[in-house]
Amino acid sequence: MLKVDEIKDAIESLPEDEFLQLRHWFSEKDWQKWDRQIEADSKSGKLDFLVEEALDEKRSGKLKAL
Repeated sequence: MLKVDEIKDAIESLPEDEFLQLRHWFSEKDWQKWDRQIEADSKSGKLDFLVEEALDEKRSGKLKAL
């Protein structure tokens, strides 16, 4: 746990612009992980129910155009 505490201390001491760069980097890493998970779920069929739900809404006339 010492390393995590050291990293936290280092982050706390960053100038604002470097902190913002780090925060942006973490955010991008999170989005990339999310994208990979969505892609894997889509390929495995876990999201098929969403397509069916949308098609049902379209058939019943409840789907709104964007």
